[in-house]
Amino acid sequence: MPMTIKVYEVDRHGNTRIVRPEAEVAPAKGVPHSHAYPACRCERCTGRKK
Repeated sequence: MPMTIKVYEVDRHGNTRIVRPEAEVAPAKGVPHSHAYPACRCERCTGRKK
């Protein structure tokens, strides 16, 4: 099922500006592992169950 995304900026006065118009994108097949900061807190990354 395709999804759509639209990228825009909002300044401190609440004005918006479109950075990229609406486009159709395919959902990711999986989430890549990363050592980025801050660390992910999902069950898969932390090894804990809800």
